[in-house]
Amino acid sequence: MRARYGVPLGIAAAGAAGLLYSAGFEARSFRLRRVTVPVLPRGMRPLRVLQISDIHMVSGQRKKQRWLRSLAGLRPDFVINTGDNLSDTEGVPEVLDALGPLMEFPGAYVFGSNDYYGPKLRNPARYLLEKAQGRHGLNGNPPAVGVVHNPWENLRDGFDTAGWLNLTNTRGTLKVDGVSVELTGLDDPHIKRDRYAEVAGGPSGTADFSMGVVHAPYLRVLDDFAADDYPLILAGHTHGGQLCIPFYGALVTNCDLDTERVKGLSTHTASGRTAYLHVSAGCGTNRYTPVRFACPPEVTLLTLVERA
Repeated sequence: MRARYGVPLGIAAAGAAGLLYSAGFEARSFRLRRVTVPVLPRGMRPLRVLQISDIHMVSGQRKKQRWLRSLAGLRPDFVINTGDNLSDTEGVPEVLDALGPLMEFPGAYVFGSNDYYGPKLRNPARYLLEKAQGRHGLNGNPPAVGVVHNPWENLRDGFDTAGWLNLTNTRGTLKVDGVSVELTGLDDPHIKRDRYAEVAGGPSGTADFSMGVVHAPYLRVLDDFAADDYPLILAGHTHGGQLCIPFYGALVTNCDLDTERVKGLSTHTASGRTAYLHVSAGCGTNRYTPVRFACPPEVTLLTLVERA
């Protein structure tokens, strides 16, 4: 009897322990990643950029809110928010409160699909199935009946009032202690809202430094940015794989980016030109899958330095 039930009970116990760890500890174990990127022209002073992504705020997440507020102590030169701030229709005030101290610094933002639409309960195995079938996102179709529309306009108004640049399929320039940074942004490719043709042509050449910003790092977008000679692209969306296998890594990216570049710093080459790409693993989860494993939540402080 002991042998008959011992193995399945052991498996069940291990699964329960893993779920408790991934939901109760790791998903709340917030980290700061520090990355140095050699992209600036010769003679420019270093720039410290705080990238925040995939907060997926649910009302009542006090620890996350306190941690986000504490990041102002890093005193970055500017902040880039790469989208998916919400996972709750009631979350806008708490996002704005949590980011309030950071909105004292220059900044810019793009939105992700979860800023526009509420999450749906999904079987996590569908992500593996969609990867196998080469399908990602809504494929340009409107959301299904019953999908909740988030009050993203209130979030936009809060960011705009603080002076952050809205980079929705447009360009903007930040002035940082006498340095000009040109930013070119896109709406979320995951739901086919990106319009690169509206911002094509590459850096204007009038700023000290230029970079691309987008929520989901789809290859078509990365190709466009790299081919247009942007030295750096910032993105989020992937959650770093969210549920990873130790010593192996991510199984999915929830887009057509390869799993080797699911998070952190890498490069992307198109039309003979190469850009640095940084993909944030994000600091939240969909409210219906509040777990992370071997992939703790994070934000990144990027220090941009002169090219080698």
